[in-house]
Amino acid sequence: MSGRQLIIAVGREFGSAGHLIAERLAEHFSLQLYDKNFLEEILKDKGIDNDKIHQYDEKHKRFGMYRTVRGMESSPEAIIANMQFEYLKKKAASGESFVIVGRCAEYVLRDCAALVSIFILGDKEEKINRVMDVHNLTSEKADKIRMEKDASRKKYHNQYCEGKWGDSRNYDISINSSKLGVDVTVSILINYIEARIRGTI
Repeated sequence: MSGRQLIIAVGREFGSAGHLIAERLAEHFSLQLYDKNFLEEILKDKGIDNDKIHQYDEKHKRFGMYRTVRGMESSPEAIIANMQFEYLKKKAASGESFVIVGRCAEYVLRDCAALVSIFILGDKEEKINRVMDVHNLTSEKADKIRMEKDASRKKYHNQYCEGKWGDSRNYDISINSSKLGVDVTVSILINYIEARIRGTI
């Protein structure tokens, strides 16, 4: 990368292999991958030790249960989300390069010149089969979990972002991993990102 900052934000449908693809991209470009470990780093940085906090990670606000006081959100979901958004901005401003999965990164870091935003989607049956294989579930259970996870991600994203979750207009590139498989999808994305790097992002 020759010292040039690179931030890869990966949004994904559940079962699309989005996380695996993010891992492959992080490995190829020798970048730190942030996902669930991102919240752990923030808590460590702030000296907070509370295992229960993780249940609010990437969760939408439950309306009617908490109030907004003096412009400050009181729901734990919103507090954790905003904490991560600010930490993301701090990392980007520091010049660090990394891969971030989810967490509205394509919107939160939209003004960062080093950002490459990606959305991974997939065909329904392929996603169901992947969830079945990874989690050892029946087809019916896998499909139910897939829909629940995507509904939750959509609600979370759309509460904090102007653009809608999964709308291709909000990402630099959207790609269906089912069409060519994970390996070719990763190769296409590497070529795209390297072209962006040559064009100074």
